[in-house]
Amino acid sequence: MLAKIESEDGLHPVSDADRRTVTVLFADLCGFTTLSEQLDPEVMQALQNDLFKELTAAVRNFGGFVDKFIGDALLALFGAPVAHEDDPERALRAALDMLARTAR
Repeated sequence: MLAKIESEDGLHPVSDADRRTVTVLFADLCGFTTLSEQLDPEVMQALQNDLFKELTAAVRNFGGFVDKFIGDALLALFGAPVAHEDDPERALRAALDMLARTAR
């Protein structure tokens, strides 16, 4: 039924959904809340932005898609919008790359 519903202008379908298997990677910045209580808010924002840039680069390097940022966490998808046979391995490699990037 959703596929038949159209947008208000009647030109575009509201949903063009399909079913697929995806791998979800959830990365949380451990200890970030405690650290944010000790540092200046502008410093924390700059640090968070720098960390998210690194995490996003790791996801993209392995063909993933950053779906959203949730507070001090990142949610990435492998297998959507583009699927690969080895999406679970790609997510794992991205996670290992994230660890390497944030260890610096």
